[in-house]
Amino acid sequence: MPGDKSLTQRSLILASLADGRSRLSGLLYGGDSASTAGALRALGVKLGELPVDGSEIFIDGVGLSGLRDSTSKLDLGNSGTGSRLLLGALAGSEVIATVTGDDSLCSRPMTRVIEPLSHMGADFEWRNGTDRLPVTVRGTRPLADLEWTNAVASAQVKSAILLAGLTGGASVTVTEPRQSRDHTERMLNGVGAQVEQHEVADGWCVAMTNPPDRIEPVDFVVPGDISSAAFLLALAVLGGTPGLVTVESVGLNPTRSAFLDVLSRMGAEVSVEIENTLGPEPVGSITVGPTELQGVEVGALEVPQLIDELPLVAALGAKARGVTVITGAEELRAKESDRISAMVDNLRAVGVQAEEYHDGLAIEGTEEPLTGAVESREDHRIAMAFGILSSVNPNNIDIDDERIADVSFPGFWSVIEDLVGGVGRA
Repeated sequence: MPGDKSLTQRSLILASLADGRSRLSGLLYGGDSASTAGALRALGVKLGELPVDGSEIFIDGVGLSGLRDSTSKLDLGNSGTGSRLLLGALAGSEVIATVTGDDSLCSRPMTRVIEPLSHMGADFEWRNGTDRLPVTVRGTRPLADLEWTNAVASAQVKSAILLAGLTGGASVTVTEPRQSRDHTERMLNGVGAQVEQHEVADGWCVAMTNPPDRIEPVDFVVPGDISSAAFLLALAVLGGTPGLVTVESVGLNPTRSAFLDVLSRMGAEVSVEIENTLGPEPVGSITVGPTELQGVEVGALEVPQLIDELPLVAALGAKARGVTVITGAEELRAKESDRISAMVDNLRAVGVQAEEYHDGLAIEGTEEPLTGAVESREDHRIAMAFGILSSVNPNNIDIDDERIADVSFPGFWSVIEDLVGGVGRA
């Protein structure tokens, strides 16, 4: 599987801020990773081209105070993760930089990140309208300590605050209504920054109260991306492959694996085998086969653990018996596209009855072939979700922009073609 996109970008950022030489392998070679790497180079980090084959790369970190002013804008392309995490790292650096991106990224909300960072003492100037990129950040060190409550569980906001505390030497505490992905916490603990997390009365609390003066180099093998693997698993349960499909060396972080629970509730027999642990992240293989799917309900408690897989859950719902309902997922409206409206409009376009809610959607499954044209809206997850449906006979779906899948899964379409043709391992 391609390297995990979230872990790739966190690895690149932390390796750049470390003291000494980091060794990374398994990095995702894709659009978002390349954008983050390019921004780090512009900030003075000596970082070579990302290997196409996931082979080893070495990065000489500049230290927590070593980033430098960029003479050009930091173009993060389509990467929401890269832009928001870098805003956090820059907030605690004595650097002036302008962060921007493509049209899709520049339409996504940024106040949710910038507001807590501003409370810490960093200065931000909107360049083309409030709440949207581009924005110029004037970082400062030290930053003020911060106790922050997120209204929505968001790993990106939480991670930005933690990175600001790291580079800005500030104590930070973040409380969320429920636990979001904990990749940043795990990786920070792995390089010598003590991050604690625990359940509290009003949700989940993460704290870094004693930020270190330096972090150790990163020695990490990035596991395969479970969000990418989910599409191949979906193809198998829909009967698009001749038999079982096994995806190997996939990250099985418990804050990322709720999609497997949903598959099980829909009727799939999901076999998981832990292979080993690569640094702080559990890794294993997943095997599934063709299944007669049942509609399922997904609510707010699960959403943070499968936020990127929800478009795929909706696609599976289109071919499940009964109704699939997703609620508590208003965060989907702030992704690469408004994924709620994108899924509803596109499902209707191929003959599926779907209802839109302010925080989710309902999909009535059908046994009829799905036919029609869909718009990816510059969103890789939307394109791939309908790509899976299109690969199952007798569906016939035309997708306007297949290339957008390269953002997270280079070679996606050829892998799907191989699996449909009978290759059962990925």
